[in-house]
Amino acid sequence: MAEHESLEFGKADFVLLDDVSMDEFMENLRIRFEKGRIYTYIGEVVVSVNPYRAMNIYGRDTIEQYKGRELYERPPHLFAIADAAYKAMKRRNKDTCIVISGESGAGKTEASKYIMQYIAAITNPHQRAEVERVKNMLLKSNCVLEAFGNAKTNRNDNSSRFGKYMDINFDFKGDPIGGHISNYLLEKSCPLTLLSSFLSFQLVKGGPESLLRSLHIQKDPAAYNYIKVGGQLKVTSTHPTVADAMKVIGFTGEEVHTVYKILATILHLVGLRIWFYVTLIENGNLVPVLAELLATKQESVEKALLYRTVATGRDVIDKQHTPQEASYGRDALAKAIYDRLFCWIVGCINDIIEVKNYDARIHGKNTVIGVLDIYGFEIFQNNSFEQFCINYCNEKLQQLFIQLVLKQEQEEYQREGIPWKHIDYFNNQIIVDLVEQQHKGIFSILDEACMNVGKVTDELFLQALNSKLAKHAHYTSRKLSPTEKCLEFDRDFRIRHYAGDVTYSVVGFIDKNKDTLFQDFKRLLYNSSNPVLKAMWPEGKLSITEVTKRPLTAGTLFKTSMISLVENLASKEPYYVRCIKPNDVKSPLLFEQERCRHQVEYLGLLENVRVRRAGFAYRQTYPRFLQRYKMISQFTWPNHDLPSDREAVKRLLQGCGFEHDVAYGKTKVFIRTPRTLFTLEEQRAEMVKRIVLFLQKVWRGALARMRYRRMRAALIIIRVYRRYKVKSYIREVNRRFKNVRTMKDHGKHVKWPMPPKVLRRFEEALWNLFCVEWWAWTLIRSLSPEDVLQVRAKVAALESLKGHRADLGLQRAWEGNYMVSEGNPETASSFTLVSSDLQRKDKFMRVLFSSNVRKINRFHKCEDRAVLITDRHLYKMDPLKQYRPMKSIPLYNVTGVSVSPGKDQLVVFHTKDSRDLIVCLQGMVPAGESRVGELVGALLSHFKR
Repeated sequence: MAEHESLEFGKADFVLLDDVSMDEFMENLRIRFEKGRIYTYIGEVVVSVNPYRAMNIYGRDTIEQYKGRELYERPPHLFAIADAAYKAMKRRNKDTCIVISGESGAGKTEASKYIMQYIAAITNPHQRAEVERVKNMLLKSNCVLEAFGNAKTNRNDNSSRFGKYMDINFDFKGDPIGGHISNYLLEKSCPLTLLSSFLSFQLVKGGPESLLRSLHIQKDPAAYNYIKVGGQLKVTSTHPTVADAMKVIGFTGEEVHTVYKILATILHLVGLRIWFYVTLIENGNLVPVLAELLATKQESVEKALLYRTVATGRDVIDKQHTPQEASYGRDALAKAIYDRLFCWIVGCINDIIEVKNYDARIHGKNTVIGVLDIYGFEIFQNNSFEQFCINYCNEKLQQLFIQLVLKQEQEEYQREGIPWKHIDYFNNQIIVDLVEQQHKGIFSILDEACMNVGKVTDELFLQALNSKLAKHAHYTSRKLSPTEKCLEFDRDFRIRHYAGDVTYSVVGFIDKNKDTLFQDFKRLLYNSSNPVLKAMWPEGKLSITEVTKRPLTAGTLFKTSMISLVENLASKEPYYVRCIKPNDVKSPLLFEQERCRHQVEYLGLLENVRVRRAGFAYRQTYPRFLQRYKMISQFTWPNHDLPSDREAVKRLLQGCGFEHDVAYGKTKVFIRTPRTLFTLEEQRAEMVKRIVLFLQKVWRGALARMRYRRMRAALIIIRVYRRYKVKSYIREVNRRFKNVRTMKDHGKHVKWPMPPKVLRRFEEALWNLFCVEWWAWTLIRSLSPEDVLQVRAKVAALESLKGHRADLGLQRAWEGNYMVSEGNPETASSFTLVSSDLQRKDKFMRVLFSSNVRKINRFHKCEDRAVLITDRHLYKMDPLKQYRPMKSIPLYNVTGVSVSPGKDQLVVFHTKDSRDLIVCLQGMVPAGESRVGELVGALLSHFKR
């Protein structure tokens, strides 16, 4: 989902300003800088303000947020423009380039690093080793080029003193496979006027002791004049980092050591003070050092520094230098060595990273993303030949920028069928022509002056400028404008650039343009025994008398390279990063209004906004416009049924009342004023709240329904599973007990299956049915009626007395009427006669129990008695009187029986009238046999029936 910044941070795109004016532009820029928003769009251009502090907006998380996103979907960022260039290259198979411009210290080099970092991070998802190697070398090359090509200036601690254009080659899958670096106008005077290149300083401060000793270099950097210029040194040594980067790229140990030797040579050259007419060098001990470092002879070094070999016809003579000539030669040698070293390093890097063995017929088309990091417009206190070239370069780039932006706008309007409205803008082609026009431009006049015979001075060059450019509106000098007292006679001229007026001093123009290096130095270095140094000076092999074509001047070479660069950029789809420096004191809080206004003016940012607005502030394709705003209209939400997206967008905007502020192209809708877009955004934000609430409601309902369906499904599954388990259990029980009728023990040995938890009580009931009901009934069915009565009595006794008495007599047969079965014949006969009489009298059906007992009265006296229990009465008899009944108790008057747990077999018959009968059973045969259980069982069984 798209993420947009709040208006409290200002407008993320300058095109959306209500009023396109410098004041509005600067106010929006200030607000965003103070709120920590250093990036702002102008359409597809990123305006970057140097924050002068570390910002946590370049990590892996941020990269993922911008990967594959459209520009409008995320807040402005360098990663967005890098991703746009990468997508255009990959999707449309088209070469693209990113042009980074701005003045020194505005953050161009850092921007190029972050762009390279982003491209490296989003490529090679399969982590192929070769692709990783190429990416690592491309990133490391930045470190090496900065070390040799950047320097400390009054405005910037790490100023690029050369222009760099890097082409990154990609295969058809979008993975980097190589690259190529082009460098422009290295400021060769850097070793003489600034801190030297950073690596020269790092070599002194950060090199190991052994290395410094081999190069005859002191540890104290203050000993060298080159690196003392510019004030106190504050640079932290990164020597190990640079050395490691060179190793990763592929420089051999010998090549790296040669680089150190060349840098040491530049440092030692400053120690030479050459005096005229004295064939002596004051610091004579340095000449052997230079000879050792350059791998040449000591006398050759001394001769090249003091003399110049001149060929006059067939004669060759050695002409001794004047002090000025000797000093010039020394400085020219230092600059030339520095220049050749830098170009050699760039060439080595290109040899290593260039695409090799790539056949488009086999591997597909090779596409390119170019990244241009070139010096920004410079206006110093003293502007010389270098500033003139740098500012000319910026004029060319600005002209290209305006042309391409206008061209893109015009082409888009023509494609969409929208009438183009002419926009007034500063056309700096007149300034470009002033500098580069053939035969009339400043470069041509300078070359003419350099080719004149005789002594040519800078003053004569200025006179030629005044003569040929007197009528040019953008050129002036003190001679042409006598009232301009800020211009010096015979020294200064002024050009009215698009970025402002710049005054140049002609001092040194001739020498810097000629870029003369005595042939003696070229032969000296060509004859070096060091193969790397020798390869840097191929022209040194020419003999003294050999006539050669006049070499091209520095200005002509630079002009040619700039024309080539612009043609290269024009052939690609461009993306722009415009860098702004907020203040000169490197403060993260200070926003200098006038300082920034000046940069906005010379970068042409306001003209860019006007061109982009060109009547319409915003444009978007119909599908993407609908995707963002379709919820505003009922005709387009959630989907429309109109013939096309164009008709749907038209219906949406008509419903909002904006039909008079828009135009409809073939594939895009164009909105004229930002206010319309802001209103659409406000309506969208309001609808998004309602949609979110609606979606929350629907989603919560959906969640509830899903939970219900899951619970219902779970319940159904549980029910089905339980039913399955129950059925399985019942089937298993049925299988195991299927043939129990035919078994000898009627299934007593069969093991019951483990029931499911829900059938535990059912199993108990089933077990009771089987064991108690069926199995017991099966066994009882075969018994006689007498045995059945006995079994029932035993069961009754067991149920009531189990656990209360140790012996219930269950293992023996219960006789019941023991007075008949155990007594002697006479006694038994007497008892039988008495019981028969009682049966006739009381009409009982059968005898339940009879036994001899000892009766205990209430006075605790014991007497022998007999007890007869029938199904109707309980009789107490006297055995001494022929078993005459002494007491008769109807059974319905017996309320209970109490027995003792001990071996005394005490039995208490409780009656309703509380005249309990207490007896102890006795006379058992065998002795000690327990009959209490039988007595209780017989009574319980009778009462249960």
